[in-house]
Amino acid sequence: MKTILILHTGGTIAMSQNNDGAVVPNSANPLDTFTNPFQGKLKLITEDLFNLPSPHIRPEEMLLIQKRIMKAAAAGIDGVVVTHGTDTLEETAYFLDLTVPNDLPVVITGAMRSANEIGSDGLHNFQSAIQTAASPQAKGKGVLVVMNDEIHTARYVTKTHTTNVATFRTPTFGPIGLVTKKSVHFFEKLLLQSCHPIDHVVKHVYLIKAYAGMDPEILEMLNNSATNGIVIEALGAGNLPPAVLPALKKLLVKKVPIVLVSRCFNGIAQEVYGYNGGGIQLSRLGVTFCHGLNGQKARIKLLVGLSCGLKEQALADFVSDAVS
Repeated sequence: MKTILILHTGGTIAMSQNNDGAVVPNSANPLDTFTNPFQGKLKLITEDLFNLPSPHIRPEEMLLIQKRIMKAAAAGIDGVVVTHGTDTLEETAYFLDLTVPNDLPVVITGAMRSANEIGSDGLHNFQSAIQTAASPQAKGKGVLVVMNDEIHTARYVTKTHTTNVATFRTPTFGPIGLVTKKSVHFFEKLLLQSCHPIDHVVKHVYLIKAYAGMDPEILEMLNNSATNGIVIEALGAGNLPPAVLPALKKLLVKKVPIVLVSRCFNGIAQEVYGYNGGGIQLSRLGVTFCHGLNGQKARIKLLVGLSCGLKEQALADFVSDAVS
């Protein structure tokens, strides 16, 4: 009989709507009353790591989850399910994807509707996540996100709607599998994955977004001794307004790693345009283009790379490669 470790961390899946209509954390996790539908087939071990809304989750909490999973892996656990708030779920999932070996199935899930709302999706997503973590096919797929009967890779999934239960999508590629009432079906596999275990997280890694008429003040404020790295969601294929270039160059001279992604929903940042502020110039200046990740995922990857001690070219190679 397989043993699945369940780690509760809070979020809407652990909340209820109060008399005023506000969704708030419960003193007791509603999932604690979950009746194991896999009785006789799976052994479930449940732990409440913490109970935090996902906007309260920091890399420090992500590291706590990672350490607990690594301890479980060493003890021979067969799979792990993490329940999590949806606002930052994709960031925690990708953090774990980068720092946990992929021979242990790890599945993240949550809910868009609290436990006592009409059409609550928490229990169904929870059961689907357990099914997936117990599937032999889940090994070697990296960390997975299971919501609304779909299986997505942590690497590319993102939250696309503020309230819809079908909010989690993988732009361009789509889900890699589906969960039915009785079985789990995978249709694709992860090409490559590299694991980078860490024992601490570097602070002061920032994410900013480019916009029309952008001035240099934000980059100038970040030009200080505390800043360890910056990710910029650039315009289009990877371009910036020319007004920010002087401040950008000063940061690069100080060896602050600057990573560029596109603010577009689909596609990748790449060196296409040759005008002032265009991608070709930015690349020549020393900006690292991250190919295929969104801004929040690129920040997590830069943070993990810095926490591993990677520097300069090794760091740039790590961050730019979105398939490992």
